[in-house]
Amino acid sequence: MRAAVIDTHGQPPVLVERNAPVPGPGQAVVRTTAAPVTPLDVLCATGTSYFGPPELPYVPGVQGVGVVVSSTVHPAGTRVWFPTGAGMAPGDGSLAEAALVPEDRMVVVREDVEDTLVAALGLSAVAAWMALTWRASLQPDEQVLVLGAGGVVGQVAVQASRLLGARRVVAACRSDAAREHALDSGADAVVELRDGDTVELLAKRLAGACDGDVDVVVDPLCGVPASAALELLAPGGRLVNLGSSAGPTATFSSAALRSRSASILGYTNNALTFEQQEKALSQLLGYAAAGELTVAHECVCLDDLPEAWRRQVAGETQGRVVVTLP
Repeated sequence: MRAAVIDTHGQPPVLVERNAPVPGPGQAVVRTTAAPVTPLDVLCATGTSYFGPPELPYVPGVQGVGVVVSSTVHPAGTRVWFPTGAGMAPGDGSLAEAALVPEDRMVVVREDVEDTLVAALGLSAVAAWMALTWRASLQPDEQVLVLGAGGVVGQVAVQASRLLGARRVVAACRSDAAREHALDSGADAVVELRDGDTVELLAKRLAGACDGDVDVVVDPLCGVPASAALELLAPGGRLVNLGSSAGPTATFSSAALRSRSASILGYTNNALTFEQQEKALSQLLGYAAAGELTVAHECVCLDDLPEAWRRQVAGETQGRVVVTLP
């Protein structure tokens, strides 16, 4: 079979021929039809993630969509979404024509959502949904601020806030393309994130777009944007941090945090049980089937993966890159 392989940390994958996977106890074989290239894939491949440098060579791809070839749980031909530990633990991932998947880690997916959209949503959509529901406990009529709203997590967070009954959703993002993604997702207002922003300047711009205090902040950025957003939290407000692409730390006023009984909460998909992942993804795909949830994504074939990987590292991609396999 053909597979993408990371053979040098920090370099794009190369395409190789490999033996087809042979399942062991508790494993199924899935023929991959679509697999996203996520920021986590790129980070793990650098060898600098907190999981440590992965053993080389390995097939990247922390999630995928495909058709069951052999399994003791699901009949051959069953269409499934699956996660992998590629780059985080020994073993190969989804960016190959076939993958080994634990029997108890496959989600049967509905037929009325295309493989590429299922792959584009995947765990990023789960993260946005669970940050809002499980961690922030978003309530109807609350106001939400989504930082990094042009990314996949941000796009889903804007749409999910609407689905959950938020009264106003304000987005913050950097590029013109990201602004369009946020508006297409249903944001009421979009605030530009600018190089050289101070906490005070950005907090003032965010406040101008919000209708009073903010109940929930979805924060995949940290850094200055998170520090500015913290200034706007309502009494009982919650900021949920999912990442640090704008900086590793944020600051806050102890007096403001205490006087408002506000909360700063961390989130990682790794804290979820598989049952939580399965339930969240199934809910999200239901919204996708109804035309109420989507994300910007571009599809490339396996031959074009190395160049698409380079473009993602350089920040030149438009939405999630999804690799399609015949």
